[in-house]
Amino acid sequence: MHIVVCLKQVIDPEITPKYFNIDPETNRPDISDSDLVLDSFAENALELAIQIRDKIPGASVTALCLGDEESEDVLRRALAFTANAAVRVWDDEWENLDGQAVGHILAQAIKSLGGAQLILTGYQASDIEEGLVGPVMAEELGVPCLTLVSDLEVEEGNVKATLEVEGGYAVVSVPTPSIFTIISAETNVPRLPKVKDIRLARSKPITVLESEDLNLDSERCQPGVKLERAYVLNREVACEVLPGNDGVDLAGELAGRLVALKIL
Repeated sequence: MHIVVCLKQVIDPEITPKYFNIDPETNRPDISDSDLVLDSFAENALELAIQIRDKIPGASVTALCLGDEESEDVLRRALAFTANAAVRVWDDEWENLDGQAVGHILAQAIKSLGGAQLILTGYQASDIEEGLVGPVMAEELGVPCLTLVSDLEVEEGNVKATLEVEGGYAVVSVPTPSIFTIISAETNVPRLPKVKDIRLARSKPITVLESEDLNLDSERCQPGVKLERAYVLNREVACEVLPGNDGVDLAGELAGRLVALKIL
């Protein structure tokens, strides 16, 4: 069984808010001085893919990422998780791709790899949060897609998926090949790679695919939606220190200020 897990490199969500900026030219987060990490939902998908592979004799996991050379860091992390292969797809002409364009490119990359029985992605990326890539790939490849999946169990010719629904969970069985978008759950908490695997990952090859290697529609490789403007709201915050020697004095001062501000 061939399992493909799609990864994405994003700006560190733990960044201090004052250092987060939007590039006015691209309307995307400014990453020039920011740390980039593997998207958290994609990391959950990677962990689940490795777990499934380890239960199936002869199965393999290919980590696939659309990005420039910097994105190879997340592929090295996937190799440290013991993924069997890593593939990066990129063309310098691609800029500000949306979920529809990314889904088209990744679907064609998967076709060039000979297809896969299971394709896992994160539920949504933490930077854009469109949640489109999995469904778009499913449409491109003509296979079923289940979203909000927390766990998978491979049966003979089918996959049993546990997915989040309103008010609880549902268990659904679908045939392979199929696509699943993964959420965070207790069953797919990312592992801590072993030191040995981290060292080995540094020297493992990463296959690079370019646009001419894929059967792409040039129009579909352009964003279908134009983001006119994205910006961070500037909120002025004023702090006033109230006088008082004890709790009674402070409470009285606070009540007075709230009445004056017509909050009370």
